[in-house]
Amino acid sequence: MTTPRSVLVVDDQAPFRLAARAVLRRLDGFEFAGEASSGPEAIELVDTLHPALVLMDINMPDMSGIEATRRITSAHPDITVILCSTHDASDLPAGAASSGAVAYVSKERFAADTLLRLWEERDSGAFVSC
Repeated sequence: MTTPRSVLVVDDQAPFRLAARAVLRRLDGFEFAGEASSGPEAIELVDTLHPALVLMDINMPDMSGIEATRRITSAHPDITVILCSTHDASDLPAGAASSGAVAYVSKERFAADTLLRLWEERDSGAFVSC
């Protein structure tokens, strides 16, 4: 049996962090490693936990998820980041696709099968949004 991939959930809203944990519980091969409520906290936890995957909210106080993603992927290019927010994929903020994240998923579409598909497509070289 392979070791589950650890996942850090980053969102300033506790309800989404809880929902993401529930999705991870139903997804074989992934495990919840921790959570952060801000970009600076996420950067610190990534340095400590070194998760395989970071689910990153875009809009947070103190530091945007886009900036936190840039810093994380610059320091840890082996870590996969998927951006999450309530934006429509066509209305993503500037810099989302070039932040180092591999994909974007709307929180409304966040589900186990979507997360698994995005993980499987992470090395495609294209920024995937759904």
